[in-house]
Amino acid sequence: MKFTCNTSVLAEACNIVQRGVPQKSTIPATEGIFMQAKNSRLTLTGYDLEVGITTSIECSAESEGSIVLNARLLCDILRRLPASAVTINVDAHNLCKIKSGEAEFSLVGIPANDYPELPTVSGGLPFAIKQNVLRDMVKQTIFAVAVQDIKPVHKGIKFEVENNNLRLISCDGFRLAIRNEIIEYAGDDMTFVVPAKTLSEVVKLADNDDENVTFSIGKKFILFEIGNYRIISRLLEGEFFNYKNAIPAQSSTKARVNLKLILDSVERTSLLITSKIKSPIRCVFDENTIKISSATSLGAANDKIPAAIEGKRVEIGFNNTYLTDCLRTVDADEVNIELSSPVSPIIIKPIEGDSFIFLIIPMRLKNENIS
Repeated sequence: MKFTCNTSVLAEACNIVQRGVPQKSTIPATEGIFMQAKNSRLTLTGYDLEVGITTSIECSAESEGSIVLNARLLCDILRRLPASAVTINVDAHNLCKIKSGEAEFSLVGIPANDYPELPTVSGGLPFAIKQNVLRDMVKQTIFAVAVQDIKPVHKGIKFEVENNNLRLISCDGFRLAIRNEIIEYAGDDMTFVVPAKTLSEVVKLADNDDENVTFSIGKKFILFEIGNYRIISRLLEGEFFNYKNAIPAQSSTKARVNLKLILDSVERTSLLITSKIKSPIRCVFDENTIKISSATSLGAANDKIPAAIEGKRVEIGFNNTYLTDCLRTVDADEVNIELSSPVSPIIIKPIEGDSFIFLIIPMRLKNENIS
């Protein structure tokens, strides 16, 4: 195999494909990038047996073929090549020579036959959504994905497609995030769970607001097509948390509050809370005011902000990180907060509609009163 292509284009493609390459693997070939030159196109693939990223770029192929090269070395070399063009020549013994300008490298490659074949997705009806819409939906739910859970299915985001509505759901046992969006889809209703790792890569590539992300869903795998890149991923299996039963049907207290005011206040009163010195944020909802405080061995902080409050007084505690994670994802000037009791989950919603719903489990407070 011998081909020539643009150095910067190849370097960028390899850097992105490298995200699908595991740092360590029991299969040496998967620690490399699969390269295939055919019909004036160079196909690049990174695959860790769970998530695969593939793309193709233009090349001038003198002879066709394929090889697997160590991903880290290849990307490091390409970033430092001096000329705008690079020629890669692979001999019959898988010895690869990389030449650009006066710089030349020799790498020992791995036979292409040793590289695992990417799964295919068939049978599913594809649908599309704007890149910026999917990006926002993922960002507003991925923070609540479980990092450690006895159920691997909770390490992903659940997709529900029904009645031209796309709903994303995530939960980690302490908080729940739901994001809804109207879409155009002519197929049957369906649900599936995509690993958070996969969606992180999708979001990184979804940077063109005018273009679509196309989904193709099979029984065990999903394929995302974003521009010139394809991401294929295994779907997570198992029974997902029944989130509908977790949402309180009624609330005794409702507060309408400016998002920036409450976020800034929570962040201020969180300054005394550290990873080693943990304490809940204490919030009192009463008489059109939210009093927010914290107390640790380092000291105490007190603050209050105005809010339009209806219902009875509620004093409740939160993990400050869980609360700020939710608030930081909101793209609105105001939010509604619904509460039932000091031990019941709170709900954060938009002023109108149900484009997002965040649910947070409270922390028990000690008996001292807020000033």
